[in-house]
Amino acid sequence: MNNAQQETIKLFLSLIENVDERMKETFQNMHHGYISDTLVRFLRARDWNVQKAHKMLIDCLQWRIQNEIDNILAKPIIPTDLYRAVRDSQLVGLSGYSKEGLPVIAIGVGFSTFDKASVNYYVQSHIQMNEYRDRVVLPEATEKTGRHISTCLKVLDMTGLKLSALNQIKLLTTIATIDDMNYPEKTKTYYIVNAPYIFSACWKTVKPLLQERTKRKIQVLQGSGKDELLKIMDYSALPHFCRKESPGSSRHSRNGTSDNCFSLDHTFHQQLYNYIKHQATLIENGLMIKEGSVHVDFPEPAPEDAKIAKTIACEFQSLCKSLNGLKVNGE
Repeated sequence: MNNAQQETIKLFLSLIENVDERMKETFQNMHHGYISDTLVRFLRARDWNVQKAHKMLIDCLQWRIQNEIDNILAKPIIPTDLYRAVRDSQLVGLSGYSKEGLPVIAIGVGFSTFDKASVNYYVQSHIQMNEYRDRVVLPEATEKTGRHISTCLKVLDMTGLKLSALNQIKLLTTIATIDDMNYPEKTKTYYIVNAPYIFSACWKTVKPLLQERTKRKIQVLQGSGKDELLKIMDYSALPHFCRKESPGSSRHSRNGTSDNCFSLDHTFHQQLYNYIKHQATLIENGLMIKEGSVHVDFPEPAPEDAKIAKTIACEFQSLCKSLNGLKVNGE
């Protein structure tokens, strides 16, 4: 890090020291003792423009306070059957750790249907996994490796991606915007595997719209990506959908739920869910835990993100028309 960047961090720190006590408290729940690293994440997200990074962080702190994000890990999705339905339709989990000690987050993009609960439950679940990652998973990885681990790797499985995914773009844009605005620079690399034609067609259109910083983070791997991923992680950390050369289902594992990190029965999700229920009992102090989703304010996407979402929607619609034309001509 050069001298100019170090001076920028000092200036940013001086600005943050002037916020009120509530903001300082929620900021402490964000940085976990790594203040400079947290400031750097926001600076990188705004190309080292300290004024823009400062506004971004202030907006984030206000969002956390207004939506009680500090307490979201004490608000379980209950009953358990409802949470299982969320897990079965929002496919994400922790498959292991890379050789460098970074958590490997697996996401089943193609088979995530988001149709078993309200939008608020899916957003709540996503934020809870973000917070659990930051408060539990990353600190444990830091302790295990003996060095600060602040980012993760994500492996996105496109198996099963269909044109019907167009119906989910609004929700996915909301989730992506929450991440961009409030959890910036938490993913080191995105690995895309089992990409069907529909993804390839959209990727060609969307890629030019992305910032160079974002494009550098995305790697589209051939097939299941197994060979490439084994260079950075052991076999035990591979997501179950990468363990065979031929594309397989993200939704199910031939070895049952023990290897399927999407399943509620997987160790990661059991630990996460038990952690949330335990935190709830501490806050409720013996009272019955209330049912119902957490309602979080959905931030408006940045203009460039809105443009990307619109481009994807247009590309999907174009593909729909093309396929319908082929069917008509085929008949």
